Amino acid sequence: MADLVRRRLRLVVGLTTLAEVAVFVLVATWIGVGATVLATLATSALGVVLLARQGTRALTDLRERARTRRSPSVELGNAGLVAAGGLLMVLPGFLGDVVGLLCLLPGTRGLVRRALGRLVLSRLPDRMRGTVRVQSVRTAQVPGEHDAGQRRPVIEGEVLGDPHRRP
Repeated sequence: MADLVRRRLRLVVGLTTLAEVAVFVLVATWIGVGATVLATLATSALGVVLLARQGTRALTDLRERARTRRSPSVELGNAGLVAAGGLLMVLPGFLGDVVGLLCLLPGTRGLVRRALGRLVLSRLPDRMRGTVRVQSVRTAQVPGEHDAGQRRPVIEGEVLGDPHRRP
């Protein structure tokens, strides 16, 4: 399992690096090498400024939640996204800067949080996910009902296995 994670991580890092180099070369051919280097330095400086400003705000929100003894769920997520966004902005590369900017700006941080939440939830095993609610739009007469006019929701399907039954 750990070997699979390492291979996937190496693949993601390699593909991301390749994409960053390709974008850097494209921008350098478009605006020149000197201007590209200056743009890279400028986005890193912008990342430091945004990280300082948004990081201070996120830590202030966390302190306020701790002082009032309320759950810091969203504020803790914001602090993590600000840290990740600041790191991406400080590292050289235009694609990382775009993703980092999305993590740092308060207006787009919620979008990133929801996307990451869906990604993590899709990777969790079924038993670790929340309650599943099923609603059927079809109703059918359930055999053996006492009230002949009563209709109840019916879910059609097939039972593939019973986890409580011993073989």
